[in-house]
Amino acid sequence: MRKFSVVIAGGGSTFTPGIVMMLLDNSERFPLKSLRLYDNDAERQATLGAALEILLKEQAPEVEFIYTTDPEIAFTDTDFCMAHIRVGKYAMREQDEKIPLKYGVIGQETCGPGGLAYGMRSITGMLEIIDYMEQYAPNAWMLNYSNPAAIVAEACRVLRPDSKVLNICDMPVGTLRRMSQIVGKQPKDLDVRYFGLNHFGWWTSVKDKEGHEYINQIRDYVAEHGYLTQVEVDTQHMDESWQATHKKAKDILEVDDRYLPNTYLKYYLFPDDEVAHSSCTYTRANEVMDGREKTVFDAARRIVETGTAVDSGFHIDSHASFIVDLARAIAFNTHERMVMIVENNGAIANFPDDAMVEVPCIVGSDGPEALAQGKIPMFHQALMHQQVTVEKLAVEAYVEGSYQKLWQALTMSKTIPSAKVAKELLDDLIEANKDFWPELK
Repeated sequence: MRKFSVVIAGGGSTFTPGIVMMLLDNSERFPLKSLRLYDNDAERQATLGAALEILLKEQAPEVEFIYTTDPEIAFTDTDFCMAHIRVGKYAMREQDEKIPLKYGVIGQETCGPGGLAYGMRSITGMLEIIDYMEQYAPNAWMLNYSNPAAIVAEACRVLRPDSKVLNICDMPVGTLRRMSQIVGKQPKDLDVRYFGLNHFGWWTSVKDKEGHEYINQIRDYVAEHGYLTQVEVDTQHMDESWQATHKKAKDILEVDDRYLPNTYLKYYLFPDDEVAHSSCTYTRANEVMDGREKTVFDAARRIVETGTAVDSGFHIDSHASFIVDLARAIAFNTHERMVMIVENNGAIANFPDDAMVEVPCIVGSDGPEALAQGKIPMFHQALMHQQVTVEKLAVEAYVEGSYQKLWQALTMSKTIPSAKVAKELLDDLIEANKDFWPELK
């Protein structure tokens, strides 16, 4: 079987060790020739890179491994770029979350004003990585799961329309894992129908391979428990704040019980509840810095100090095995069925063709082919149209350097109560992001 060269862009991410271990765990399905880490933060990446170098020598010495800040070294002759960058790192995420709360508006990583701020930062970083890939590995594919995925995907559509970029999110995968626990199946045993935008969608069907429909059983469960399950195996989404998010799904379901909701809809349908239960001084960013960030980097330093990765504290990110499924679909034309972020082009019949929607796709060597989801109800259509307009305005603001359009984007968001608040927020965000955003006039 052919072996592949992979570069992980965002090599200093706390998710990198789990991704590396997941790749090693799937080596029979997706053999590696070389694995490279790339990051523009040499110091941060070096801590993880040194630890992973030890791990690779112990567990997979046949895999060539390097970590570098040189894009030519990182990208030359690679087959796949797996991108999970965070422009501004957690320090800026903290600002994304805390600045809106000053105005009584929810501060969240990918939704509302925080998501827009993050998106404006991410576009530059993503374009840079795409350009490196196309310069040094023109035949490579980028598997992008960087947030905020909706704005990043729209920016790629507008600014790099011919690039081989596949946009995918782990949230539908994570929720499907919980659904599979509810019905006593494995995630791979279930096929779904789903429509929406990234972090903004609904499941309309959950069937097993024999065609048995489980959506009513899952709906009854969610109406009582949300997506909280007895078998908690989704280690990425186990923190207290995430448990509250899974539980909140039952309130979202009450708004429209026809379909099973994505948990992120709580930020748009219940923003006042979210603000009421948020701390202005300790947000999700602080939770991550005190939790996963500290745990992963402490484990990396321990590996380097002891010289061995045995009992390292690094854990396989089995939740992220969808990344291997996606790479294999491209490499081996497997026609994997996956929920992905793609240009609509009729997949949702009564929605704009140029909207970047999240729907099930069949993925082969030519990329994803969206499956038709038909027409959607007016309620969902209207909510989605409002949100996709926010995302499009944000990208137009970036391209044109338009203060007006970013103000309009913030004003359109269901998370913000008025144009006045939107403007005050925008001015604060501009100051906080002056080292990252293009100049707005």
